[in-house]
Amino acid sequence: MTRTARRVGIVLFQLGGPDTLEAIEPFLYNLFCDPDIIDFPFARIGRKPLAKLISTTRARKVQHHYATIGGGSPIRRHTERQARALETELRNQGFDAHCFVAMRYWHPFTREAIEQLRVAQCEEVALLPLYPQYSSTTTGSSLNEWRRLFPDDVPIHCVETFYRNTMYLDAVVEKVNEALSRFPEPERPEIVFSAHSIPMSVIDKGDPYQLQIEETVRLLTERGGWRNPHRLCYQSKVGASRWLQPSLHQTLRQLSAEQVREMCVVPVAFVSDHVETLGEINHEAREEARRLGITRFEMSAGLNDSAKFIQALGQIVHQALGAAVPTLIPMGSTGRTLAAPEYAAAAGLD
Repeated sequence: MTRTARRVGIVLFQLGGPDTLEAIEPFLYNLFCDPDIIDFPFARIGRKPLAKLISTTRARKVQHHYATIGGGSPIRRHTERQARALETELRNQGFDAHCFVAMRYWHPFTREAIEQLRVAQCEEVALLPLYPQYSSTTTGSSLNEWRRLFPDDVPIHCVETFYRNTMYLDAVVEKVNEALSRFPEPERPEIVFSAHSIPMSVIDKGDPYQLQIEETVRLLTERGGWRNPHRLCYQSKVGASRWLQPSLHQTLRQLSAEQVREMCVVPVAFVSDHVETLGEINHEAREEARRLGITRFEMSAGLNDSAKFIQALGQIVHQALGAAVPTLIPMGSTGRTLAAPEYAAAAGLD
C-alpha cells in the first residue's frame, strides 16, 4: 500500500512593507498599533489616535526611501517567490506541502494566511519566521499574532531561529563571494556586516538578538574563510533612545577616517531585498560613502529565492517536521512592550 504524503501547511512570516507610496501611512499605522511591540498607559483608549498621528508624520519622512526603490517595497513579491519555491522543494522531498505568506503589518496579513490554510485542510502546520535570528520585536510579534488568531487543534511545528543552519550560512557566503568578485582585488575591501538595530531597552530585558547576530558574523567569517578585515554595525535606528551601536553611518565615517577606500556591505539579518537594503544601504549609504571619499562600494544581494537558500529552508522545515513531538509556541515568546518615552522615540517624535 502506498503511504499518503503528509499534508503540511508552511507559513512564512515577515514584517511586510508598503507596496505603493499610498500604502506607507496605513502600513505604519498598523505597526504602531501593534500591542505586542508598543504600549503605554491607557493604551486601549489612546493607541489608535496616537498611531494615526505618528504614522501621518512618519510617512512623510520615509516616503523618499520607497520612492528611490520604485515606489514600494518588493518584500511581498520576494516572499511569495520563496513560498512557491519552498513548496516545490518540499514536494520533491515527499511532502504534500502548501506554503502561505503571513505579513505582520501589510497584506497578506496573518489572518489572510490562516484563511488560506484552513481551505487547504492541512493536517499539521510548520511556522517559519523568515528572521534568521530571534527577537521579540520580530519573531516574537509574528508568533504572538498567530497564536491570537489560530486556536485550531492542529499540530504545530515552530522554527524560531535558523542562523546556525550550515546551508543557510553557505547561501549567504555565496552572495558575499559574488559581491567580492566585483572588486579588482577581492581580498582588499573591508567587509561590513549590517543588521537591523533595536533599542537597548529590549536587549536589557534579555532579548537574544545581539548575541545571535554576533554569532552569525563569527560563523559566516569562519565558513567564508575571507582574509578581508571585517566589522559589524547596525542600521535603521529612529529616535533619540539608545539602540545597538555602532550605526552604519558611524561606521562609514570611521572607515573614511581610517583611510579605507573599498568596502562591501553584507546585510546579515535580512533574507530578502527591501527598503533597508535597496534604499538605506545601496542608495543612501552608497551616496554617503562616496561623499566620505570611499571609492568602491558594493552590497551583497539578498538571498531572495536563490537555489541554495531555498534548499536551506527545505532542510530547516524538514527537520522541524521530523520532530517526534511538535514544537509548541512558548507562551513566554511575547513581543517586547515599549514604555511611553520609548514609543515616542521609536516613532521619531522625541
